[in-house]
Amino acid sequence: MPIPWAEWPRRARLAKLAVVTYDVPDPDLMEHARSLIEEAKRITVLTGAGISTDSGIPDFRGPQGVWTRNPGAEKRATIQNYVADRDIRVAAWRNRLDSRTWSAEPNDSHRALVRLERKGKLRSLLTQNVDGLHHAAGSAPERIVEIHGSVRNVGCLSCSYEAPMSVALDRIRGGEDDPECPECGGILKSTTISFGQSLVSEDIERAQVAAHECDLMLTIGTTLGVYPIAGVVPIAAGRGAPVIIVNGEPTEMDHLAEVVVRGAIGQILPELW
Repeated sequence: MPIPWAEWPRRARLAKLAVVTYDVPDPDLMEHARSLIEEAKRITVLTGAGISTDSGIPDFRGPQGVWTRNPGAEKRATIQNYVADRDIRVAAWRNRLDSRTWSAEPNDSHRALVRLERKGKLRSLLTQNVDGLHHAAGSAPERIVEIHGSVRNVGCLSCSYEAPMSVALDRIRGGEDDPECPECGGILKSTTISFGQSLVSEDIERAQVAAHECDLMLTIGTTLGVYPIAGVVPIAAGRGAPVIIVNGEPTEMDHLAEVVVRGAIGQILPELW
């Protein structure tokens, strides 16, 4: 059963926070991070948008983020607006057709996690990303939990119909601008979790279990400000697992980490193992 959110510890075990700035890395602290990874046998990893920026997929709220540059994109990501406004759906389908996701390839950071898995250390890979690049890089599907769904598939909001996204995009290319479900005539949408939609309870439970069972929590490219998934960090820390945070900017949970490494993720990860 999922752990009630109210029971999550608010503070980690007492530990001095070590911060590495990648421009001037401290060799001793980098070595400490490596030693934590080397000693661990059950690592849970949480990734966010920052791991995919080197693949050409922008983040959402950064200076060049999708929603920073185009506030209308965030409006399209709200389920109530998507269902109620046909124009929003038409714009969303046009955006999907031209998405950078289809040409994006896994980068060195995705591949570094595959190597960590093949070393027998990575137990669970939790991701806030919907781009499918962990799958493309070769991470084992059974270890991946896509908390916010996937843009690679399309589903009906009224029935159980689901298909690869390419099926719907072919219909767009064929002249449709707001394709209906071929089985019930309902509204089609990518299988991502929009604002206003419920997360998949089984995925939340898997994430909580992974946080409880890990002996190291590694977060990469996320500000740890999106809940409930950010809550896996205090779960792991509260059970005594050290936390390593790798991100370009400070996060909301740096105070729970034993080591924080800030800088270019694509440079940092290959050096950690």
